[in-house]
Amino acid sequence: MNSNMPKPPARDWTMRILMLLLLALIVASFATLPLKWREFFTVDAINSTMELLAGFAPPETSSGFLARTFWATLETLAMSGLGTLLAVIFGLAFSLPASGRFGAGPRAAMRAVLNVLRSVPELVWASILLIAAGLGPLGGTLALAAHTAGVLGRLFADSLENAAPLPEQSLRTNGAGATAAFMYATLPQTLPQMMSYTLYRWENNIRAAAILGVVGAGGLGQMLKYHLSLFQMPLAATVILAMLLLVALVDAISFAMRRALTR
Repeated sequence: MNSNMPKPPARDWTMRILMLLLLALIVASFATLPLKWREFFTVDAINSTMELLAGFAPPETSSGFLARTFWATLETLAMSGLGTLLAVIFGLAFSLPASGRFGAGPRAAMRAVLNVLRSVPELVWASILLIAAGLGPLGGTLALAAHTAGVLGRLFADSLENAAPLPEQSLRTNGAGATAAFMYATLPQTLPQMMSYTLYRWENNIRAAAILGVVGAGGLGQMLKYHLSLFQMPLAATVILAMLLLVALVDAISFAMRRALTR
């Protein structure tokens, strides 16, 4: 036998074990959760659902209510935009130590902070911040910024770590400062990816901003909670349609901007 022949690749048992554990977790989830599928598809359940949906038609179309819905839509859009902008600023600042540029200690500490920020859901952040900021869009905006800063900070840090180090090292060798080398070598490599992450999180924040109104953060969510609590289904239907149109518009804009960046 020829001893120079390449050896077959070793089996990756780690991945197989992880897949088996994931499969076991899925099976255990179905086995432990009390999922009553038969009750969900009964005639009574279907009739109740159809009766509820029929109450939403036709949506409210009076000029006064449409004007209020329009201004609430703008408020929701402003909350998501400002929250995302603040998250980008803080996420980029957090990503520098989290990417290991200042050593292993600051990297571990900042990664722990980012884990805390993104582990707390937006609704929990809003419930906490509304106590300090009061009811209204300020608490919702800060809640979006806090959670999204944790997400973007981690994504930005990973992008910086994966950037090719040679261009920045070459500039440093030729006498450039640390800041200039980062701005002209590393940041341009990661900027398109960071922009793509930012646009995607903006899409998510539109949906989150609409939900945060449920806890009193203003916008469409607050209108939806108010009218649903009074069983004013036609008015709630108009608010839901405004949410759908807003999400569709932002999705289209974000998709077009991401395509322009990738080109």
